[in-house]
Amino acid sequence: MSDKQTLSLAFSSCPNDTYIFHAIAAKLETEPGLDFKISLADVETLNQEAADNRFDITKLSFAALGNLRDEYALLRTGAALGRGCGPLVVAQPETKILPGQKLRVAVPGFSTTACLLFRFFLKERYPGIDPELTAMPFETIMPSVLKGESDLGVIIHEGRFVYETMGLACISDLGAWWEEQTGLPIPLGCIAVKRGLGERLAARVEDLIKRSIDHADKNPEAGREYIKEHAQELDDRVIREHINLYVNDFSSHMGREGEAAIRAFFQKAEQAGLMKPSDQPLFACQG
Repeated sequence: MSDKQTLSLAFSSCPNDTYIFHAIAAKLETEPGLDFKISLADVETLNQEAADNRFDITKLSFAALGNLRDEYALLRTGAALGRGCGPLVVAQPETKILPGQKLRVAVPGFSTTACLLFRFFLKERYPGIDPELTAMPFETIMPSVLKGESDLGVIIHEGRFVYETMGLACISDLGAWWEEQTGLPIPLGCIAVKRGLGERLAARVEDLIKRSIDHADKNPEAGREYIKEHAQELDDRVIREHINLYVNDFSSHMGREGEAAIRAFFQKAEQAGLMKPSDQPLFACQG
């Protein structure tokens, strides 16, 4: 009988997450006394499952975490947060947004940061428009726009690298818009832990994820097959660009600037009535 404690760990199938967590999944980096039952799913599925308190440790959209702060606390490692990496609003060429227009907009899930950011953007840039939002898996958004089923699509992940080759145009870069508004990086996704795990255990998990990132950075080809096995887009160039964009210094430790960006994002959402306030500490590990 094993005396190890098994924790459920969930992250997305996107290259940035499989890059970050490969060393843990392959047991190249371990933590004494701990084992992990790993699940992979798209981030919106993880957002919904976290609402049911399913996983001990999970990837979440920051927008989802904002409404789950009573149950989950934030780790300082593993986040997707940065500059020049925000969601894009795409459409067929020559598309224009007109006052009073009834827009059909495809989004990668109602609890994603991309969806919340689009709602911020539309309210400030086009206050008279009340869009019809449809949530769908992120890989089906661009086809929906190309078929004319959606007027606009809010794309994330690999989409930013391939939308032009698919014949679509960028209407707005939501990350750039956020940076212009706040001067801060855009907080996209994070790793959160159940508050019941306690600070000491959370700190051990946080350190393990940091070591897993360090291992990947030192051995960039080690997880290649694992990453390709789960990627939606199999082109090596796209996978490499995806990892280079979304795995950065903020992923190893979000620091003061990252924390400021998260708090600004939550404050804006709370003021807009799109996120419930919480008096719980934001981070699982204090200091």
